[in-house]
Amino acid sequence: MELQLAPILPEIVLLAAACVVLVVDLFLPDAKRHVSYWLTQFALLGTAWLVLATASQDPVRAFGNMVVDDMVADLLILFSLVAVSLSLFYGRHYLVARGLFRGELFVLLMFAALGMMVMISASHFLTLYLGLELMSLSTYALVALHRDQAAPAEAAMKYFVLGAMASGLFLYGVSMIYGATGALDVDLVMQATMAGAGNRTLLVFGLVFVLSGIAFKLGVVPYHMWIPDVYHGAPTPITLVIGTATKLAAFALTLRVLARALAGIEFDWQGMLIVLSLLSMVLGNVIAIAQTNIKRMLAYSTIANMGYMLLGFLAADAAGLSAALFYAVTYVITSLASFGIVLLLTREGFEADSLDDYRGLNQRSPWWAFMMLLVMFSLAGVPPTVGFYAKFAVFEAAINAQFLWLTVLAVLTSVIGAFYYLRIVKLMYFDEPVDRSPLEANGDARALLSVNGLALLALGILPQPLMGLCAIALAQSQFH
Repeated sequence: MELQLAPILPEIVLLAAACVVLVVDLFLPDAKRHVSYWLTQFALLGTAWLVLATASQDPVRAFGNMVVDDMVADLLILFSLVAVSLSLFYGRHYLVARGLFRGELFVLLMFAALGMMVMISASHFLTLYLGLELMSLSTYALVALHRDQAAPAEAAMKYFVLGAMASGLFLYGVSMIYGATGALDVDLVMQATMAGAGNRTLLVFGLVFVLSGIAFKLGVVPYHMWIPDVYHGAPTPITLVIGTATKLAAFALTLRVLARALAGIEFDWQGMLIVLSLLSMVLGNVIAIAQTNIKRMLAYSTIANMGYMLLGFLAADAAGLSAALFYAVTYVITSLASFGIVLLLTREGFEADSLDDYRGLNQRSPWWAFMMLLVMFSLAGVPPTVGFYAKFAVFEAAINAQFLWLTVLAVLTSVIGAFYYLRIVKLMYFDEPVDRSPLEANGDARALLSVNGLALLALGILPQPLMGLCAIALAQSQFH
């Protein structure tokens, strides 16, 4: 029994911590709410430490191969927990000013993180679905937490309705895959597809439905309808979680299903990914140009970036998957910094979500203007930031997989994308400030955000350690 519980010890600890915070918060007055906050932070960071402590050289499977503890799972879980923790550090001032600094927010965030962890370490379609639903239901509630305002309620309703439909599509596809292969274990499904066993027509139909559910969670075109409204309507710290941690969980879902379970029918899903990737890169970048709200602009940027990330999956080999993993991780680090700076500029009664709010930022604060410049350069793929190497890696993987025409189109869309990213730089450095109010933020948020921003530069100058870690993790986890 001890061996069975060891791979899921971090999940057990986080679940216990969520229950503790839920009970403790009942007895705390509003003035003592920081106790729940710090308990949540210690729980998240303690769980991250446990993930490192329980990591092993070889994949460890438990509960009849329903759960696997491998390096890919450890890496993605670590970054997910760090993303959730940083969203609380960056958003603390925002949450206090808007009356959202409450126990239910902390508990829902921990349950969302738990769902991500279950999904990332799943090796069975039912475990994948369980993690997916736990994460999704928690994020629906988090978006609607500011229930006194119309925008969050509307965003949560759209997110819930479309998310429920996507979950239904995913589950229906899983039932078809089960009907075709007679298995729900990821490894057994892979063996069946590799051997060409089962009903191929039914398997391809199942693939279409499962990939539709995955595409919704990634937020790629044409399953992107919820992203701009949810990014805009949700409280900014919640937008930060949805734009970072949940993307890593969705990446793990894509990896387990396509690169593992359905590796035997890669020709079928490659064609679908080409369409999803191309539409996302084109529409995401073109529509972002017209946005005047930075959260909506970053939403369309997310759609485009998920399209670039899928280029790595198209290669369907170790180099391509490693490039996709590197892209996903570096995109999350960049997004954390971008929304962190948006949160830094907000104050009570002011959201700082209009592009005009960034005019003359260099005159107000040269340091934060420089941090935002690094973020925009990284998103645009300008050297020496890490975004350049991330794009270069997926483009190289696509070229090696004989998708030269798609890579050329991807480069062209990157040039289009550079326009709206560099527009922010122009506003910060060459325009007069509209608002000269001092920036309000806690000292811990400022320090962490500075480290986050400088990491984009450091990883751009020395990308090899992280790239190597991604390659080693995939090799150890037996993704070839």
